[in-house]
Amino acid sequence: MSQVPARREPGEVFGPGFTLFADMLLVGLLTSLASLPVVTAPAAFAAAAATLRRSADDGLPVRFAGYAAHLRARLTPGTLAAGLALPLLVVLVLVDAALVRAGLPGANVVAPALALLTLGAATVGLRATALERLSAREGLLRSAGDPRGSLLLAAAVLLAALIAWSMPLLIPLLPGPLALAATAVELRSTAGRRED
Repeated sequence: MSQVPARREPGEVFGPGFTLFADMLLVGLLTSLASLPVVTAPAAFAAAAATLRRSADDGLPVRFAGYAAHLRARLTPGTLAAGLALPLLVVLVLVDAALVRAGLPGANVVAPALALLTLGAATVGLRATALERLSAREGLLRSAGDPRGSLLLAAAVLLAALIAWSMPLLIPLLPGPLALAATAVELRSTAGRRED
């Protein structure tokens, strides 16, 4: 991974840290737009992670054309099938949550288990989209093999949920920080495996 220059280039208004922030926001907006059909959400997040990884490697700012190229490459029948699973999972969680609120016996045990299961699924999904090739199985293996990275991603998901709840206007930007977190955890995990 190339080092970002610590000093500003001539004519540059903001430093390199702000460039990363702006790239993350742009990727967040592009991912939100690409996820509108819902079935394209896994491909959109995978494209976001690939775009941020390429930007980190090359040291160049994110461009719409680069994101679009990554998105086209990841729109495969497999990612669209994974996208079909998303609405089914959401419906399943909503039905289970409604049953828990109905006061059925065991609701005190089922509610935390449902919350943990949803958080775990989101974490594994983010791990899967940060891989070079989207794979739910590999995402699950990486999540289990790197508990520290998985906890970091779970914290990112919880923070994103809190921001979405408290400031709904920021929801279109949230895929950017989530993709950045997943990419950073994956790059950290990959660097750790190379050192071993």
